[in-house]
Amino acid sequence: MSQNPPNLRPDLAPKATLPSDRRAGQPTLGMVSLGCPKALVDSERILTRLRAEGYGISADYAGADAVIVNTCGFLDSAKAESLEAIGEALAENGRVIVTGCLGAEPDYIREHHPRILAVTGPHQYEQVLDAVHLAVPPDPDPFIDLMPAAGVKLTPRHYSYLKISEGCNHKCKFCIIPDMRGKLQSRPARAVLREAEKLVESGVKELLVISQDTSAYGTDWKDRDAKAPILELARDLGQFGAWVRMHYVYPYPHVRELIPLMADGLVLPYLDIPFQHAHPETLKRMARPAAAARTLDEIAAWREICPDITLRSTFIVGYPGETEAEFQTLLDWMDEAQLDRVGCFQYENVAGARSNALPDHVPAEVKQERWDRFMEKAQAISEAKLAAKVGTRLQVIVDLVEEDAATCRTMADAPEIDGNLFIDDDFDQLSPGDIVTVEVDEAGEYDLWGRLV
Repeated sequence: MSQNPPNLRPDLAPKATLPSDRRAGQPTLGMVSLGCPKALVDSERILTRLRAEGYGISADYAGADAVIVNTCGFLDSAKAESLEAIGEALAENGRVIVTGCLGAEPDYIREHHPRILAVTGPHQYEQVLDAVHLAVPPDPDPFIDLMPAAGVKLTPRHYSYLKISEGCNHKCKFCIIPDMRGKLQSRPARAVLREAEKLVESGVKELLVISQDTSAYGTDWKDRDAKAPILELARDLGQFGAWVRMHYVYPYPHVRELIPLMADGLVLPYLDIPFQHAHPETLKRMARPAAAARTLDEIAAWREICPDITLRSTFIVGYPGETEAEFQTLLDWMDEAQLDRVGCFQYENVAGARSNALPDHVPAEVKQERWDRFMEKAQAISEAKLAAKVGTRLQVIVDLVEEDAATCRTMADAPEIDGNLFIDDDFDQLSPGDIVTVEVDEAGEYDLWGRLV
């Protein structure tokens, strides 16, 4: 199974908002973007800069003068997938420039693929441009080469990721992101709002707010007026009239102040919070806040303010030293928390992570068995929560219209990672980006079915 969702490959690029007209002699580049949505935003920025310099963008290997591979290096399995993608691009095109998180290990990449043209690290936009200029010199025509007002997007036209900061100040033992991407650096609010306004003006209906630590946004500003700038930013984003979805929110105390914005409809009632585990000793070995009981109190407070809130999280099972009792605590916590959307990973060593040196690593077969039990629990909770929605009316956004059904998402579903709602009757008039009301008439383990009201 892919460890890099969502990934965008050149053969899938037609769904993106890519300029399609290529003039004669125009230098053209392909892009493979692996990893998280934050990396996808980096890919969009690179392509936007290149498009502004007159480069064309190819949706396949054959039509490109060179291919940029934006890699992921978070887990060893993700590194392996990145190396595979580089190899595929070399085999299909032959001229490859590597960037992204795995680019922080150039010797490791060149050891496996010595024929690559250049390697740059994460969010090193200028270095990527320099490498492209050397490999494929620009040849712009200012009278012909036009760039979309919102830049080049690698998502469908109706939603877009909005990165508000880079880096992270946490020191989790299993994570090397701070080593690759540095400490927290928040974008100025005016720049974020200007980008959001342009996106909405270009037809974007949903803004997916992302960073390594969204609730810490602005806390790196020494001269800030507000203790938690994310609150004002969220309020301002809500004024544009688009859906605003918050991802990667650490449960700091001030997060409770975001919930009234959700109850008032300014921000979607959805929080993506990386809890990672529930047992205090496991959390301590992870170097994460060990306050699972207090977290349950916070969840209860959020639901009291906004009963319709959807909570998504990810967890790690099989972390070094995790005992059966600690894992059972996690299962019991899940019974109490009743999270709506849950993902789970089996622990992996990552080169450079401090957790590698911890004692009592869990055998692979035990990790698999615990993952199976965890997912069985999460699936049962999801199935029960979705069954309770049958007969209710929900707003949905249309993602895709095909011959047999329209694929949509409710406010409780983020693209790529959550479920869908399918309309399989009287949907011919729908188009991607439409926001409509449906009545839910069927539920599965992760998806819903409904009819237009």
